[in-house]
Amino acid sequence: MRFPSYAYDPVTGVATFDYLLDGTAPESFTETITFPVADGPVPDAFYRVLDLLHVVAGVSYYKVGAPPRIEAPKPVPAEAKAFFDAVYSKGLGEYAYVNKLPYVLDLQVTVPDGAQVAAPVDNADGRPLSAVGGGKDSIVTLEILRAAGLDPVPFSVNPNPVIRNVNEASGIPALAARRQLDPHLFELNKAGARNGHIPVTAINSLIAIATAVLHGLGPVVMSNERSASDPNLVWNGHEINHQWSKGVEAEGLLRAAVTAHTGLTEPYFSLLRSLSELHIAQLYARFPAYDDVVNSCNKAFKLHDPTARWCGDCPKCRFVALAMAPSMPRERLTRIFGRDLFADPAQIPGYLELLGIDAHKPFECVGEVEESLVALTMLAGDPQWAGAPVVQALRAAVPATAWDTANRDAVLTPSGETFVSPAYAKALAMIL
Repeated sequence: MRFPSYAYDPVTGVATFDYLLDGTAPESFTETITFPVADGPVPDAFYRVLDLLHVVAGVSYYKVGAPPRIEAPKPVPAEAKAFFDAVYSKGLGEYAYVNKLPYVLDLQVTVPDGAQVAAPVDNADGRPLSAVGGGKDSIVTLEILRAAGLDPVPFSVNPNPVIRNVNEASGIPALAARRQLDPHLFELNKAGARNGHIPVTAINSLIAIATAVLHGLGPVVMSNERSASDPNLVWNGHEINHQWSKGVEAEGLLRAAVTAHTGLTEPYFSLLRSLSELHIAQLYARFPAYDDVVNSCNKAFKLHDPTARWCGDCPKCRFVALAMAPSMPRERLTRIFGRDLFADPAQIPGYLELLGIDAHKPFECVGEVEESLVALTMLAGDPQWAGAPVVQALRAAVPATAWDTANRDAVLTPSGETFVSPAYAKALAMIL
């Protein structure tokens, strides 16, 4: 795979990225990303972020042919090469597993020699760009930053009606970028080309960092939780994690790559990294103003229908409902989802997967099995939930030995590696 060129037009905000799958039947692609236009000259650091984005966004096209060799177009520091290698191997782990391509797990990107580490660019004190995806996590982050007086700027890539409604509910003017994949990619997919999950958070994160640089803002603040680092399974000696690009390893690699190649001193971190999904759900319960717009359902997210927020029949819906339920009245949860999932026995098989009983953790953005077990114990001890058919059935289905792993204190106590700076750690501590 090669990366012929990219270009940026500061008048329109449009960046174009070219890709080539070389071989006996070569395929070429051009992707377009439209950034919100800013006044003034374009900083050099912006173009340096685009250097990284050009390569990372290529995963969308790599998966069509999965060639064994990837040749980056420009010299980059060792930190950036390490990030590239991880994006194309660990970030494509689920894709490799589903398509039975074990060599993908060991991919390395060839990078030209001659790179130098960039001079420091101090951006730590700028207004934070707060990524908003429409779910509970990004809402919690936005409100933490606002409460601390950090004056966040909401940001999203390809905002749909759900995200726009969340931004409207926040009352804070937002920025947005548009990413348009080459239509030829969809033609090839329809014709039977290989397809699968990609590390899209890595791509969107670099788009966010580029936007922050372009607009003279500070760090990009994400809302990725502790459990995002938890793998789904182990295959061919490698951990396969649907959420790898949301995990702490990817966060550290991206930060190091951006700092080395652009000089940005504080490019990116997840404010909620030390928290479990269950803990974040408890924090979300303090912000009922978002109940009519919050959405974490990926199926509904793709419908582009502001009235369709929760499908009510996917791993994400089931897990978010389980995480939220211990922290709010049953009537409020039912109003958020438009239905009572715990009154529906058809949900039981899906919940057994989340509890690690019938299968490995689903390939979805859901929490750890231990979190689900702790949430279930909390519901079983709550009179408003204990009699619900789903809670009763799950309580009976969980083996006695499984409860030994359900450590409530461990799940609800902040822990683990984090890259949050002291100023932002103080903001988080104000709400905990």
